[in-house]
Amino acid sequence: MSNISDIIQGINQAASNAHDGAVDAEGEPLDIGLERDKSTPITDRRVMDGFGVTFSGNIMKVNYTRELPSREIADNKLKTEIESSIEEVTKFLKKEYKNITKETLKLKKKGSLTMGNVQSTSRVRSWVQAHCEYEIQGADKKDLPDTTPRDVDSAIKSFLELGKKQSKPKNVSIAKSANEK
Repeated sequence: MSNISDIIQGINQAASNAHDGAVDAEGEPLDIGLERDKSTPITDRRVMDGFGVTFSGNIMKVNYTRELPSREIADNKLKTEIESSIEEVTKFLKKEYKNITKETLKLKKKGSLTMGNVQSTSRVRSWVQAHCEYEIQGADKKDLPDTTPRDVDSAIKSFLELGKKQSKPKNVSIAKSANEK
């Protein structure tokens, strides 16, 4: 079992190594699995896509953003393409994590792809945001935060009781005002 904070630190380092234009130890461009990694003719417009990771306990969320021609939004293959891009990103993160920490990163997919925003920038261009959640396997359960719902009413009552129980400190003296003398 590994400490969740060490795992998250390794994943964050792996994700930071995936910046646009990143190269490996031999000086070759990294293939992360994003659309921007594919070679394009000089006359073609640069593909804009990227990813980020966020964490909540032992859940890692891979967020993906991509700009695309508006005509591709109606295409039935868009969801499949985005899902495969996110899968390529997780493969990259696992490989890079192993290079950094010398340990294996085990991720279990939770649910399916969630495509949040699909909006148009103009009549020609649009952008899409999607995310997928993964459970980080192999982390110590004791390191994870308590996710049981808290009873707000009892927390407020116990907070208010703290004020009633406290008496005036012995080392505090309040000067009387001129009216009270």
